Amino acid sequence: MDDNIAAWARELARKHLEGPLPRRWAHTQGVARQARTLVPLLGERAGLLEASAWLHDVGYAPDLSVTGFHPLDGARYLRDVHQADEHLCQLIAHHTCALLEARERGLGNDLVAEFGETPPELFDPLIYCDMTTGPDGENLSVERRIAEIQARYGAGHLVFRFITAAAPTLIDAVHRVESALRPVS
Repeated sequence: MDDNIAAWARELARKHLEGPLPRRWAHTQGVARQARTLVPLLGERAGLLEASAWLHDVGYAPDLSVTGFHPLDGARYLRDVHQADEHLCQLIAHHTCALLEARERGLGNDLVAEFGETPPELFDPLIYCDMTTGPDGENLSVERRIAEIQARYGAGHLVFRFITAAAPTLIDAVHRVESALRPVS
């Protein structure tokens, strides 16, 4: 595992999230903790997954928010300011079915033009990490996580519509990863 990229990502996320967004920072720490559980499954790709777990929500940081859409803001920041690995930027831009929400926000063409239309490798493992971690860093089932997001935003909100539309894809991705983690008997 490439510990250097994960350590760099952790410090960058801490810098932008810990002070201004402590609850988001707690969630991020939980997502990274989940990523570390996938090391046996991912081998040498585990460092990239952990880095994406640390950075998946960095675009929420008040000092980085430009469009108000955190996957795009975070991926642009990593690409433009840090010249980060292209695969890492794509993971951040696409995490947790972000293209569906980008389209709801009128930013779908921007996301596709800058970071491609096809979700990158490690898309499912990053969904697993994000969608099995609650807002305070606690482990949750994917179904409980979706219900928590729906309750937090309410039926009239764009995020409620997005997460409801994305739910089948998110649930399937989490179940694929869980299945891969189960020992073969």
